[in-house]
Amino acid sequence: MQPSAAPYEERLTAPRTWWLISFLAGVSLALILLPFGTLPMLGGLVGGTAAAAVAASSYGSVRIRVVGGALIAGEAKIPVTALGEAEILSPEEARAWRTHKADTRAFMLLRAYIPTALRVEVSDPADPTPYLYLSTREPQRLAEAIRSAREAATAA
Repeated sequence: MQPSAAPYEERLTAPRTWWLISFLAGVSLALILLPFGTLPMLGGLVGGTAAAAVAASSYGSVRIRVVGGALIAGEAKIPVTALGEAEILSPEEARAWRTHKADTRAFMLLRAYIPTALRVEVSDPADPTPYLYLSTREPQRLAEAIRSAREAATAA
């Protein structure tokens, strides 16, 4: 595959507070196991913290990439030539598009802890998906990467 004109990659990592919550989940499990002795308590602390940290890490491991003439968002891959205009959503607009304005046919890569988003129209008539809703911390850069990749793909 050939790289796009403006490569873009973003990992939608979980916020720092989630790691504190992971540790607190381990402390909670340790307190539950305290009556059984010190060793089970320590095992609960380590095991509970590790399990919660793995859950937080896996939820925050999703990536958005623009590479090789395609937009890859999570497990979805769509050629940039099938995409229309990208609309940068403010936190208020993003909330509206997540709730009452949402279309059930839309592809939504949603992370509630990321307030901004990008809504990209799907211009392929064979695709029933009307738009992509992508939570992103850098909507301007993502929109620019999609636009330049689309221009590069149509020029080739």
